[in-house]
Amino acid sequence: MKIIGLMSGTSVDGIDAVLIEVSGQETDLKVELLAGETFAYPEELRAKILAVCSGKPISLDKLASLDDAIALNFAQAAQKIQSQKSPAKLIGSHGQTVYHRPPLIEGTDKNLGYSLQIGRGELIAHLTGIKTISNFRAADIAAGGEGAPMVPKVDACLLSHPTKTRAIQNIGGIGNVAYLPPNQELNWQQQIRGWDTGPGNALLDLAVARLTDGRQTYDHNGQWAAQGTPNQQLVAQWLQQDFFQQSPPKSTGRELFGQDYLNQCWQDMEQAQLNDSDRLATITELTIASIAHSYEQFLPQMPDEVLLCGGGSRNLYLRQRLQAKLTSAKITTTDRSGIDGNFKEAIAFAILAYWRVNSIAGNLPQVTGAARAMLLGDIHVP
Repeated sequence: MKIIGLMSGTSVDGIDAVLIEVSGQETDLKVELLAGETFAYPEELRAKILAVCSGKPISLDKLASLDDAIALNFAQAAQKIQSQKSPAKLIGSHGQTVYHRPPLIEGTDKNLGYSLQIGRGELIAHLTGIKTISNFRAADIAAGGEGAPMVPKVDACLLSHPTKTRAIQNIGGIGNVAYLPPNQELNWQQQIRGWDTGPGNALLDLAVARLTDGRQTYDHNGQWAAQGTPNQQLVAQWLQQDFFQQSPPKSTGRELFGQDYLNQCWQDMEQAQLNDSDRLATITELTIASIAHSYEQFLPQMPDEVLLCGGGSRNLYLRQRLQAKLTSAKITTTDRSGIDGNFKEAIAFAILAYWRVNSIAGNLPQVTGAARAMLLGDIHVP
């Protein structure tokens, strides 16, 4: 089956669109990437999304308009990535997350979480004429889960190794990990773990925009940060934040690691009299240290290999610093194992759509904390 996958993450860089061909079911799953492209949001639309993500109030009327605009852009991305000779039969659209609240734990009662992805699937289905699956996180959350991370089962089917322990580390706006034991081990699927590790590129991108008055949105290849020296004392101080100490299952977003969090870090860095490059090096180091700390505290063992994906995997300085922290693991990318790291998340939501129409559960309860495995996504027929 040919499937389109659509994804825009917490970095709000644009819409990652893929066209893949899928065969098999789960452990025999095979994927061929036929096309992949990132379609930038119009700048005005991106600014509106970032404002909502940062907690700026919005009327229901404007929220409805934003929902429609995102759906239109997603549908256009699907049409552009579409093969005219052999059209796709299905679309998996993650939509754009504008709010994520993990389950609230008060005493012994655990209240349900909430996650809102807009860019409505029914409109995408109508505009493209292709059956569309969307709203993937809701079923897991209804079963008591975090609704994130959503892709560890896909990672397990595509990237597990017969003899090596692997950690698949996505570094988008937020970082998340899927821990994969060797797939030749007995009951290996029950040993898969995953959670959000903390900030990925979100704080770093906000810092770059702040230092350049918005003229630059990211640190290309980490070149600016590489000129500085990270302040390890500040990083150690920031790692005391409650989220980093919380045991999995856990998830997070811009609601925690956003502009307000950066403002607090900025005050600390001003008091420490850091220059601009030292500030970027220190914020980059927080991402690195949060990943390493997460592995040391919560993994059953350190992985043999760490396979990076997402925008942060292209940051050479970040990769070098992570290798310096995780000396026992080989740091590489998912590209080396046949899955394009730029489009892995979009590929994953195409597969989750494929599983939904084939009545195959998409979540892993031990990862998200859901009471049971669930069919993920709402089906929209054009």
